[in-house]
Amino acid sequence: MQILNSVCKKSLLDPRTKMLLLSCVSVFVLGNAGGDSAAEFRVALNYLPLLLLIASRRWGIFAYAVFLYTVAYGLACLVMPHCTGLLCYLTLAFSGIILRFLPGILTGMYVVSTTTVSEFICAMEKIHVPDAITIPLSVMFRFFPTVTEEARFINRAMAMRDIRFGGTKVFQMLEYRLIPLMTCSLKIGQELSAASLTRGLGGPDRRTNICKIGFGFWDFVTFILLGAGIAFTVLRAIKII
Repeated sequence: MQILNSVCKKSLLDPRTKMLLLSCVSVFVLGNAGGDSAAEFRVALNYLPLLLLIASRRWGIFAYAVFLYTVAYGLACLVMPHCTGLLCYLTLAFSGIILRFLPGILTGMYVVSTTTVSEFICAMEKIHVPDAITIPLSVMFRFFPTVTEEARFINRAMAMRDIRFGGTKVFQMLEYRLIPLMTCSLKIGQELSAASLTRGLGGPDRRTNICKIGFGFWDFVTFILLGAGIAFTVLRAIKII
């Protein structure tokens, strides 16, 4: 029982809440839905991933995210109003990319790192998502962590051969790091797909699951905050507020 509890350890949010949060960040921050009416809601969604990283104790990623946010807002507020031409364009591009893409990346990292495949499949079954969508997404949940681990091993092996930034073979980095990583990624994808089908994900019978998921206090808090933000954006768009 202790092993099963460690495998299905309950996280702060339900997987369905995480997917809803990731969808809202993608639509309102990356997709710029709502325009100026969603400006305040978009700022809140920008900083919400930082709170999730703190809750999941991802201190290293949290520090990098705070640094990038600080640089992006500093350039947008302090540098861009006083520059013109190419420098202004580069500053705008850098700040826009960070502030648009980073929240979605951080939220996706939180979802992938705190959700097991069993929890994700159980959540998809509860909302009756077809297997044609569940199986590729469940493979994705194991694909990115495995590729990250392989990339770390490749970097260590290449560093031992002095193929690194600052080394004597810096121009061989792309060849000796990217090509093995691409080969490993293809092999990992095929193996994970075969493993998923072997475990019966594509079978006609309904699978059982040892993970028990459900909505808790923080899930309802997240629903209320997201609902309030969307309602505020809609009311502001139709000029009621």
